[in-house]
Amino acid sequence: MNVQEQIKKYITGQSEPKRTDMQELHRIILQVMPVCKLWFLDGKNSEGKTVSNPNIGYGFYTIKYADGTTREFYQIGLSANTTGISVYILGIEDKTYLAHAYGKKLGKASISGYCIKFKTLKDINIDVLEAAIRYGAEAQN
Repeated sequence: MNVQEQIKKYITGQSEPKRTDMQELHRIILQVMPVCKLWFLDGKNSEGKTVSNPNIGYGFYTIKYADGTTREFYQIGLSANTTGISVYILGIEDKTYLAHAYGKKLGKASISGYCIKFKTLKDINIDVLEAAIRYGAEAQN
């Protein structure tokens, strides 16, 4: 199964309204990043043990660890969680930026250094979320 098939299976496997919200977010992210690399992480480690929720990834970003090693990863991530949806915006140096720049305008969401978490799209301002995604995508280019 290729990455696009894995993504489609993951999204269609969600219950409503999460399925429709994730389809819309997938569309929005691809609109912001039309020629990006797509990723699908099933949430399992090398031993097959579940260590995280599955993630759809968009774009390309090199993570630099404190010990000097690097790892290829995605810039923008999308994941279903038990209470809703998480959008990950990686590679932003200032871990307070997302909350300060978008927090007050976003709506009912919690924002950490790189994660925007919300229950449904109707709870947030989609234009503000799209602006945050666009910022994250452009921050790496």
